Amino acid sequence: MSNNRRIERIRVGLVMARLPSRNRWQSHYWKPVGLWPVRDDLPEWTPIPGDEQHFYAGARDIMLHHGDTAVYKDNLESPAPSVWAVFRRGGTISGWQLHLVTVDPTEAHAHVDVGDDLVEALPMPQEIAAQLAAFVTLHHVERKHWKRQRDEVDPEVLARGGRDAGT
Repeated sequence: MSNNRRIERIRVGLVMARLPSRNRWQSHYWKPVGLWPVRDDLPEWTPIPGDEQHFYAGARDIMLHHGDTAVYKDNLESPAPSVWAVFRRGGTISGWQLHLVTVDPTEAHAHVDVGDDLVEALPMPQEIAAQLAAFVTLHHVERKHWKRQRDEVDPEVLARGGRDAGT
């Protein structure tokens, strides 16, 4: 990571597992299970060599924005720092297409709310935590919590039905 950039990228690969289902209507289901080194030599949805139940789902960039350091800091300080993988329905062998990888819990939560996306929290590897911590150290600015103050209400105006005396 460079020291003066306000947006950084961390490239990661993702592994998806085909797991047996207990549901009598389907034989298996798909679940993101971990991050993996980026493999440009493997096409998306290639079985991981030596393991026919795990697939390399592809690589994406985790985008770090200087204005979001407060949520990154909260993620790093949480009991279980996470990286979220977001999948959308797609024409792959799993039926899922890797859409996004993020370290921003609010961004991940927004994808949970849209409906059909598959969102899974994965443990944050130490290398990513170190890069994220360096980015937060470089760009984070503590901001005082600001709460808007309400205007004072004139009880006489309320007694007149909310209208000024001249109307």
